[in-house]
Amino acid sequence: MGGSQQDTGGASKPKRADARRNEGVLLDAAAAVFVASGVEAPIRDIAAEAGVGTATIYRHFPTRADLIVAVYRHQVEALAETGPSLLVTGPSPYDALARWIDLFVNFVVTKQGLAKVLQSDDPCFDPLHSYFVERLVPVCGQLLDTAAASGEIRPGMDAYSLMRGVGGLCAGAGGNRGYDARQMVELLVAGLRQAV
Repeated sequence: MGGSQQDTGGASKPKRADARRNEGVLLDAAAAVFVASGVEAPIRDIAAEAGVGTATIYRHFPTRADLIVAVYRHQVEALAETGPSLLVTGPSPYDALARWIDLFVNFVVTKQGLAKVLQSDDPCFDPLHSYFVERLVPVCGQLLDTAAASGEIRPGMDAYSLMRGVGGLCAGAGGNRGYDARQMVELLVAGLRQAV
């Protein structure tokens, strides 16, 4: 897919655990810098955030596009893996859903910082939206179905529609400091509750 080193197929050797951990640190640092300063932030800022030299960043991610794609995929994977674990560890399915939606809001805010790049003509970014939908809609659907089966929310809510609604509420903030997207999303999720 688009030349990202994340999609090299089965021919490459799996990374060692410490290499995966180090890459995760770099991706978390890049995500934080992208949110604060945009995706055009200097690589040295990302390196400083991660506590490494710039050569380390370039060794893992030869181009800025490689880094952006990797950050996006890293965040999608973390969010996808969190959903099922919240169902196991949360006090109730509704609480798991609400917590996951809160984490999704964090992701959407980061993604908004990447929106300019994701809408670019660079073909390496084309598959990212499909990847996002394929990985996250089923997780949201599982959370919704489990909360509905427990009687905590109304049945029949469509995961994709809910996620689009959350995205729309987050996008509504724009540069308006008086608008609290998170509060609006909390109201949306509270509205899913089953009337008693």
